[in-house]
Amino acid sequence: MALAQFHVLLVAGALATMVIAAMYLPGVARVFLIAQSAHWSLSYVARPAVLLWVQPQPNFGDNVPDPRLADYGYDASIALVLKPVVFGLWVYAGLVVAYAVWTRLRPEHIINEKTGGAAYFAGNPVFTQTLFLLYGIGTLGRLAAVASGSGGSAGELESPNPILNLVSILATLGAIGLIVFFRSDSARSTALVVGSLTCGELVWTAVVQSKTPIMGAALAIAVRFAMTGWTRGKVAGVLSLTGIAVGAFGWLQSLKTTTEAKSQAALVDSQYPAVVKPFLSILRRFDLLEAATDAWYVGPHSWLTPGQVAQHALQSLVPTQLLGAEKFRSGAAWADQVRGASVDMSTVQVSLAEGNISEGYVLGGYVGVALGVTFTFVMLIVWIHSLYSRFIGMAVLGLALIEVPVLFERGILGTVETVGKNLQAVVLAWLAYLVVGEYRRRVDEISSAPIPPAETRTAQWV
Repeated sequence: MALAQFHVLLVAGALATMVIAAMYLPGVARVFLIAQSAHWSLSYVARPAVLLWVQPQPNFGDNVPDPRLADYGYDASIALVLKPVVFGLWVYAGLVVAYAVWTRLRPEHIINEKTGGAAYFAGNPVFTQTLFLLYGIGTLGRLAAVASGSGGSAGELESPNPILNLVSILATLGAIGLIVFFRSDSARSTALVVGSLTCGELVWTAVVQSKTPIMGAALAIAVRFAMTGWTRGKVAGVLSLTGIAVGAFGWLQSLKTTTEAKSQAALVDSQYPAVVKPFLSILRRFDLLEAATDAWYVGPHSWLTPGQVAQHALQSLVPTQLLGAEKFRSGAAWADQVRGASVDMSTVQVSLAEGNISEGYVLGGYVGVALGVTFTFVMLIVWIHSLYSRFIGMAVLGLALIEVPVLFERGILGTVETVGKNLQAVVLAWLAYLVVGEYRRRVDEISSAPIPPAETRTAQWV
């Protein structure tokens, strides 16, 4: 298996280069790049390593062993599938290294090495109250969605109730925003707020059967520490939370599984070594290797034209009500048109994460891969600066990107599509911010108004 192992090592080398370069960057840039490296390592390093080690046989209900890879032979097929991945990750690593060098050599580089500068909205009382309001409204929306059976789940084409889905997004923005920006003089109050919100996102992860909420909460905690300054205790806390999240994810998933399903899952998992079994539930959620396999089967220049990509991207930013037509859903189209070329998807309707490298490869070969990872890198820079922005819309959009791992597992179309979906929530958050600010202003005016003398008050009553 030397050939496949060599490609896995090349992928690991690119990711390690990203992590080393990230250590020379301040603030949230370091966190985001390390998070990307960890996310991609699960898909492009851990999963291929398990396949090469165990050589599992494909079974119904187990998406870790891809039948296409098994039929062709794990060694040869993984080596071929990872070729565009190796190229794309090394291009991305080169961009990260160049950005780190440019940042360190700037004469005007005065950003604090620990925190990366002060976030404008950190501790802002109006913004904090707005986030509490959003979280309260969004939580009511989540409860209504669960009660009505409209909670949705990972991979669905669209929410069963778009209105409740939009309201539920407000809870996401509120939770992530408070984890990042809440400030208090009391360490106990801070720990209570952050801990409660994290537990709430963990529960919501189990309800919707998606890794996204708890991943967003863990990333938000890391972002908070990056803004306030790292300590050994904080590093240990983030690592502990990550381990707990990985372990608790499978446990919470099992709570919703019937006894029969558990026995079937145990039978499927029996072919894996004991050391791998605790991580199977999380490995099955990181499926970018499947998307890379899709791209390998269909080949380059086999999906959309550049004109179609530009058209769909622009339409994704326009609300459906104004567009007057249904938008292009890249995840659903990938499942039907790209994966459907090598897997029977006639009886399955699902939205898939295509990844920037796989999408770029089917759109334009290796040139498309380079463009795809460059777009992700540019969006990463925008994401970094949005959290320090003085504009409420940019700050809220940055919070939304923390929750939705679009820069980890989507390409150009998926990224623009996700940004377009969150624009409505950003507008609602901005309106709520204006309402809370106006309410506080009027309360302050009333409280600061001079109290008339007793004689004047008596005359007024008379």
